[in-house]
Amino acid sequence: MEIDKVAASEYDFSAARAAMQRHVDRELLAGISHAVLRGRELVEVGCAGWADREQRIPLATEHLFRIFSSTKLVTSCAALLLWEEGRFALDDPIERYLPQLGRRRVLKPGARHLDDAEPARSPITIRHLMSHSSGLSLGLLDPGTLIFNAYAERGVRDRNIPLAGMIDALADLPLVFHPGTAWEYSMATDVLGRLVEVLSGQALDTFFTERIFGPLGMDDTSFVVPAAKAHRLVACYLGADPADPMKPGLTRSDDYPYPGAYLQPVARLSGGGGLVSSLPDMVSLVRSLLPGGPTLLKPDTIELMMQNQLPADVWVQFLDTGVSTGLGHGLAGAVAVAPVANDPAAQMGELRWGGIAGTQWWISPRSGIAVLMMAQRQMAFWHPFALEFKRLAYQALGRGVKA
Repeated sequence: MEIDKVAASEYDFSAARAAMQRHVDRELLAGISHAVLRGRELVEVGCAGWADREQRIPLATEHLFRIFSSTKLVTSCAALLLWEEGRFALDDPIERYLPQLGRRRVLKPGARHLDDAEPARSPITIRHLMSHSSGLSLGLLDPGTLIFNAYAERGVRDRNIPLAGMIDALADLPLVFHPGTAWEYSMATDVLGRLVEVLSGQALDTFFTERIFGPLGMDDTSFVVPAAKAHRLVACYLGADPADPMKPGLTRSDDYPYPGAYLQPVARLSGGGGLVSSLPDMVSLVRSLLPGGPTLLKPDTIELMMQNQLPADVWVQFLDTGVSTGLGHGLAGAVAVAPVANDPAAQMGELRWGGIAGTQWWISPRSGIAVLMMAQRQMAFWHPFALEFKRLAYQALGRGVKA
């Protein structure tokens, strides 16, 4: 789809635009595009920098991005469409539909081998999967650990193994905590993708196209970029220092996460991170979750998906950013339930997520504001550029100064 015409705006986003251009000029980002919605009305769209620095191709709204974990929003919506049809209950044990994941065991603290585990106190539920409180791991961000090595040996993340095979690979691997007691970013959304396949009787890409992409006009979102659109896929870059996100310097990294990624089909249809999309398509998806017009999901479902599902005092936590105190997790992303320690601009009730290469989205029901950002820089999930844009965007919308 094309982004529709931006409404005549009373808001001045010049400071936000200048900040993004500064990050491009300092070689923190190759390019960055953004869109801001107030209600369902598009009040700001902008692009800074390059789709391809080396070829000097300016970034434009029609370019395609590897959205990585922003894919999770699509998969969560797919599952909730089936939930609305009564195909499952949120607290159903997952083994009712994927029997290989029954009879879970949990690693004991300090375990040195996979057998050093105890029976899980409760089964994994679909609610646990959607809130990353299942006890599953990711096998990506904790190299050298017992569970990281086990996931690698079993091919849990192997793109050449389809979702059904992934479930088989997980079948006898232990969890890292008892379901529902903690939070860890994990393969849960890929498991959820397999659940969608089992309940719908369709491959995940077919379900996405028929139930989400087609109805919303998301013509540029897919697991594989068609050859005719390959020239629209933006280049990907690696920052100068993974430990210092603000150190200038970019190195081209088109083979991330592997050579030919997204340009040719693979067996794994990753509901956790496998899609390519565009800014207009993602605007269409986020707009479909906002009140004031037709919505993809029922209003009560959207309200539920934005409610924290984690126990009290359990917060979102990543190895590189630490505990995000105040940030819980709903059925489709993180939810601000208290002032967020590392994000002063966050508004209560805000739902958010993003991808590892810098695609970001957030929805603030309280203020009726939604924002999308698209970049391609490795390790740019909740990068400082996005937090700065959020602060400046909220300031512009709050002031309402004439442009």
